[in-house]
Amino acid sequence: MVKHVILWQLKEECRTEEREKIKEGIKEGLESLKEKIPGLLDICVQTDCLPSSNADVMLDSAFTDEKALKGYSVHPEHVKIADAKVRPYTKTRMCMDFEV
Repeated sequence: MVKHVILWQLKEECRTEEREKIKEGIKEGLESLKEKIPGLLDICVQTDCLPSSNADVMLDSAFTDEKALKGYSVHPEHVKIADAKVRPYTKTRMCMDFEV
């Protein structure tokens, strides 16, 4: 099994009143991919972080293997969500992929 973990920071220009809506859109969009992507075993997006955090959103996902992870990255459903709900609002992205 392969884990795929991402941390994002939202852009500063995202107004305070927009931030919760943006985070919820990211969560709903990415979690909706669970039954749509071959080899995707689990996907969870965390948006409620403690004040000590320096990230706004975390993706924690699991795949059957590295091939499934690579397929996810280019899958049209994933690309559509990333282009519409994630990339326009995030300034930084950190990723760690590892075998379990």
